[in-house]
Amino acid sequence: MRLAEGRMFYLANDHRPDKATRKCWECGHADTARSEQRCASCGAASRDRRYLVSSRWVTAEFEAYEAFFALGLKHPGLASPIDVFRVNDQLLSVSPYENEGLMLDEPSPLSNQRTLDIGQRLAGVLAFLRRHGVRLRHVTRANLLVWPDNTVRLFDLDVAEVREGAVAEGDELVSVAQLLRRYCDVESDELALFLAAAEAGDHANPAAFGRAVEERFDRFGDVTYRPLLGANSDVGLSRQLNEDNWGWRKLASGANLYVVADGMGGHDSGEVASEIAVQTICKVAVERAGVLSTNLDSVENLLDEAFQAANNTIKDEAEARGTDMGTTLVSVLVLENRVMFLANVGDSRAYLLRNQSLHQLSRDHSLVAKMVERGRITAEEARNHPHSNILLRTVGTDRDIEIDMFRFELESGDRVLLCTDGLWGEVEDRVMEAILNRYTDPRVASRELIRAAHHGGGKDNITLLVVSVP
Repeated sequence: MRLAEGRMFYLANDHRPDKATRKCWECGHADTARSEQRCASCGAASRDRRYLVSSRWVTAEFEAYEAFFALGLKHPGLASPIDVFRVNDQLLSVSPYENEGLMLDEPSPLSNQRTLDIGQRLAGVLAFLRRHGVRLRHVTRANLLVWPDNTVRLFDLDVAEVREGAVAEGDELVSVAQLLRRYCDVESDELALFLAAAEAGDHANPAAFGRAVEERFDRFGDVTYRPLLGANSDVGLSRQLNEDNWGWRKLASGANLYVVADGMGGHDSGEVASEIAVQTICKVAVERAGVLSTNLDSVENLLDEAFQAANNTIKDEAEARGTDMGTTLVSVLVLENRVMFLANVGDSRAYLLRNQSLHQLSRDHSLVAKMVERGRITAEEARNHPHSNILLRTVGTDRDIEIDMFRFELESGDRVLLCTDGLWGEVEDRVMEAILNRYTDPRVASRELIRAAHHGGGKDNITLLVVSVP
């Protein structure tokens, strides 16, 4: 059904038309004719049941999760499993399924109200778990189920330990605040700053965080924004680790920055490089935002400085770790929805949809792109070329990086798409164009583009960001 980092989700059911009889889940009687509406022994109603099954394979985490299951905890914000068992080197967790969705499929941004609702619910569940001796390793989107009424519950927890008595310490709030911040609209900068402070440790425990969230409902809950953005990142169907990253930041009134990165280097490298790149370029851009009011050339200088800072920070980290981590990086800075500055290194792309036609704006810094440019292969041949993954330029490889920089005039109705090769490598431009034209809501378009990449094979991580120009 769905792959996430460190686990796979499946839908299972007990619908067995090949069997003449069915088992009663109330009393265990197994000889009721399948055509009967009630159990022949206890009279309970007979119905097919569906289950969400999680399979995880990091064996070092099995015992802690089994200890949590043994507690039998119940909470309104917790989707507790009904069974947990091992099969070979996998741990399977079974929960009843009633058409819930996965938060993995929920694109950013969410409304302020919903973001705060989720934050308050998660704070309550974390406080409950700590009182019962359960400490979580972290909370990610893969740990959240979305009910049809849009409420969220924690499930398939990443349990760090179960102990006697209450747990006083833990780092779960860091991941919760980070998760919520990614769902803030780019215009909701005050709420995002509050969550960034929570990431940095502003709150001593989940209860304190929950109180702080509650205090912000009156201030932020009713504030709404135009539906101009959509973003999501997905591990794909083949990888066990998502090395992509993305972000957006409001730099000043009428000035917004959008970033997508595709990390390289494997576990503890690629995902680190892409995260450093996004965090650094946003941080430097915020610090240098004062130049935006001077002249347009200064904006290009800002992007150049931000890219160089990201590049050198990754290079320092790679040397400290003894790895060769790196990342692609594509970013646009939009001023007053009329001028867009584009900078890119690598093969993560920027597209513009104008008058229903999709155009690639960025240039790929890859071997196959160079071969196409020289006429040695066609663009179609490049899509499936054995050397399509060889990049000629990446962020973090050398001390000084050459950056492509472009400036474009925007028009009302334009849509900008930033994406990694996990999207454009699986979905042809004409299909992306059709999806963007069909789904005018950027969040819906983001979800459908991810699905298209899955249908195309999902061989790589998929990350994309859609910006509509009002």
